[in-house]
Amino acid sequence: MAEELTRAGLHVVAIERGAWRDTSTDFPPAVDPDELKWRIRRKMLQPMSVETMTFRNNTDQVAAPVRSWSAFQFGWNVGGAGTHWAGMSWRFSPWDFQVATKTRERYGAEKLKDLQVQDWGVTYEEMEPYYDRFERIAGTSGKAGNLNGNIVAGGNIFEGVRRQEYPTPPLKDTHWMSIFRKTTNQLGLHPFNVPAGNLSQSYINPLGVAMGPCTYCGFCDFHGCGNFSKSSPQACILPVLMRRSNFTLLTETEVLHAVKNDDGKTVKGVKFVTRDGQEGFQPADVVCITAYQMDNVRLMLLSQIGTPYDPVSGIGTIGRNYNYQTCGSVTAFFPDTHMNPFIGTGALAVQIDDFNGDNFDHSKLDFIGGAGIMGYSTDGRPIQNMDKLRPGSKRWGSAWKEAYARDYQQAATVFCQGTSMPNRGSYLSLDPNYTDRHGQPLLRLTFDWNQNDINMNKFVVDRAVEIMTTAGGKHLLVERQTDKKWNPYLQESSHTIGGAVMGSDPNTSALNSYLQSWDCHNVFVVGASAFPNNGGYNPTVTVGALAIRAARAIHEIYIKKPGPLVKG
Repeated sequence: MAEELTRAGLHVVAIERGAWRDTSTDFPPAVDPDELKWRIRRKMLQPMSVETMTFRNNTDQVAAPVRSWSAFQFGWNVGGAGTHWAGMSWRFSPWDFQVATKTRERYGAEKLKDLQVQDWGVTYEEMEPYYDRFERIAGTSGKAGNLNGNIVAGGNIFEGVRRQEYPTPPLKDTHWMSIFRKTTNQLGLHPFNVPAGNLSQSYINPLGVAMGPCTYCGFCDFHGCGNFSKSSPQACILPVLMRRSNFTLLTETEVLHAVKNDDGKTVKGVKFVTRDGQEGFQPADVVCITAYQMDNVRLMLLSQIGTPYDPVSGIGTIGRNYNYQTCGSVTAFFPDTHMNPFIGTGALAVQIDDFNGDNFDHSKLDFIGGAGIMGYSTDGRPIQNMDKLRPGSKRWGSAWKEAYARDYQQAATVFCQGTSMPNRGSYLSLDPNYTDRHGQPLLRLTFDWNQNDINMNKFVVDRAVEIMTTAGGKHLLVERQTDKKWNPYLQESSHTIGGAVMGSDPNTSALNSYLQSWDCHNVFVVGASAFPNNGGYNPTVTVGALAIRAARAIHEIYIKKPGPLVKG
């Protein structure tokens, strides 16, 4: 947002709760591979003592504070969660943006029973130029599967039409990826390399920033990147942005809430507090809320912008349509095989999309949506991989050491990353019982798996079992996350979605298609909080593309004539 707006000549003040982080001093190659510091102790994430949230499965329960991160990975520095992300660089499919309309057209309205699904107010075709811009800045590595309507062998044949090939070629296959690719080809499926924000070769992006090739070290998610090869803000935007005289950055400064003008239809700036407890006010013609998904919703509620959602009446928009990411996995072991898992990177995987979104017929199925199914080689970090032991293995002592020495090289995993559909009872609100260190209410999450996502998860994990069995894997460990009630401590995804969603109807969405608040027209809310539903993909690139689209609407249209960009 700041890069786009300052390049257009606007003056931007960015306020960041965390501190500055720089590649050369915070995570050079000698420091970045510290798994204990970054992956286990989560030193790059926001500390729980700074802020947490509360959680419950349903409204009959009293929410309790979350005490350790798993599902939620709040950024805690300039660059936010983009500093420690893995790098999987997906576009959402055309269907993901119009689930409600496309499902009714193909299967009838009954298919959406018990779901609170709505269109985004923008189509994939409208988003494509902004996806392309984000990929150019990021240097994304991959292989197109649908280039200007032409299906390209080796790419994802199910993807939406793209105007250009990826900026850099796809990453290389590991041994396990080659097995997965061969197996899925034999089954008549369509494998392709996952698009990656871990660059396959050196690259200079449109801003003039030089990025280096990935070394396949395996220390990506939860870590920085000492090679300047991961598409983080530190690598591809901050070197240019920090030199612009119309950009001001306030670090270790926390925004408490936006402050409304007397008419209540606009805001005049934000109230903040510094690290040493000094309160201040930053005036602004336009306020862009660009925090982590959860914080975006909380700031809207604390600023009293929009009507809080009520699950009983269904009225209200702030907090509505919270949804998550429905995942499952199958781990197996290949005797007398060396998988060399230490060769990896955050987005190193081969995937099939044959069972993702609406790429297959759901007529006789009791769910909508699906999942990308991938064979990945994202890391071989020794502490993290200690749980990949074949069934019956000891968990302590010399027998455990022998089992781990054996299974480290022989384990492989098929991962299912699925859609998540909203329902009426899943939402975000302010907690009536708990406050933060400033005396403001914590955010409260009310969420559990809905039946649609449970049914979908079972279906796709069964497909993963078939793939793994055909590949020759033994001693299968099968995990369906939906087999247990959802809780924030045992999750395989940080992709938390919704709560301040976009759409074309102000009665069911907090934002219009430009991420502009329906209630205060000079407030824009940028992040995965805007997604009305989750696709079977990582959200980062869609967040980035929406940010570019919103920023251009601000400097090309809004600044010249302030007011609503879409009629409600």
